[in-house]
Amino acid sequence: MAADDPGAAPKSASAKADTKAGAGTKAIAFEDNFDGAAGSGVDGSKWQTETGDNVNNHERQWYTPGTDNAKLDGNGNLVITARKENPGNYQCWYGTCEYTSARLNTSGKFTQKFGHVEARMKIPRGQGIWPAFWMLGSDMGDVGWPASGEIDIMENVGKEPGTVHGTLHGPGYSGEGGVGAAYTLPNGEAFADDFHTFAIDWAPDKVTWSVDGNVFQERGPGDVNGDWVFNKDFFLILNLAVGGYWPGDPDGSTQFPQELVVDYVRVSTAD
Repeated sequence: MAADDPGAAPKSASAKADTKAGAGTKAIAFEDNFDGAAGSGVDGSKWQTETGDNVNNHERQWYTPGTDNAKLDGNGNLVITARKENPGNYQCWYGTCEYTSARLNTSGKFTQKFGHVEARMKIPRGQGIWPAFWMLGSDMGDVGWPASGEIDIMENVGKEPGTVHGTLHGPGYSGEGGVGAAYTLPNGEAFADDFHTFAIDWAPDKVTWSVDGNVFQERGPGDVNGDWVFNKDFFLILNLAVGGYWPGDPDGSTQFPQELVVDYVRVSTAD
């Protein structure tokens, strides 16, 4: 998400030939299957809800607390909903907010260094819609961004319905200079049509991205134009943004509400 940088699309390399991500027997360090009654909130022992706007990316939504925009559906899913509304007269960086949505993170509740990080999700669609599953270094509060490091496991901009991006941001390679690659579904398929699994396998000096088990990118210290800042603890983030430098703003073709539906988030330890 380029946490504090008005970056547009990161630099991308062509996706490598697909191989299958390895899956050995590993211990589960974090798991949320989002089981619970319809309308209930997320597990507060695992997640916290961020509130407010985001001027840095020029996003146009207000992230709300509670269950207004993030709640369980009763069928084992978390649903983050973006709406064209402003019931609380929220004030954004550009004036009166036009949209609401939600952003969750595990900061102060769960961090991890290395392992397999995975979520199964059905993403939304539409111009200006920007779902993301990503991570920030747990030292963010001390060193700031991009020195904290950022691992974008999955980002999608709605104008590219069949493509997702995986990116690293760090000192000397952030925002538009982020290092990453894109994965595109075959045959004109759209990610919003079904659930897909987005994951990284993360080891000392290496991050490997996959979609539905198909590896499309590996990165290490030799790929970045600066210090490698990924051999430390990170926390998880799930959010659904509306508008911004990279996706652009919604237009007349964008339908609301839009939903990011998350079946599970799971983190396992390294071998």
